Amino acid sequence: MIEPTAGAQQAAGRGPKEILKSYFFWTYARGNFHYDVLVTLILLFIFVTPHLWNYGDTPPVIAGPSHSIQVSGDGGRGLIVTVSASDVKAPAGAPDSVVKKALREAIEPVTGDAVFVKRWETITDAQGNTYWKVWAHR
Repeated sequence: MIEPTAGAQQAAGRGPKEILKSYFFWTYARGNFHYDVLVTLILLFIFVTPHLWNYGDTPPVIAGPSHSIQVSGDGGRGLIVTVSASDVKAPAGAPDSVVKKALREAIEPVTGDAVFVKRWETITDAQGNTYWKVWAHR
């Protein structure tokens, strides 16, 4: 004859209130039926709740450049980044500090945030598109 475990003997003489209290304080030994119920409930909570609740933990949508950015090396001195003028939010006639900040923000999605803009110039291709050519380093 199979004898009931100590946990089963404990729970047999108690009401639902006492059983819930023992679940809350986790008084059951490992390998016991009630211990397995507790572990199952915890695992269900971990794996089911993300599908039922919106925790709002999606990454923010960061608008990237609307045109391609070309990056090339500067002979070991840094990077030369070519970015479309429409991706740079610098007003015409702005001071150098404003242009430098706008260029840094425009190339940041490609180079990362630890980049220093040394100098820049505007260029125009054969089709008449205007670009900024930016020399930068980390």
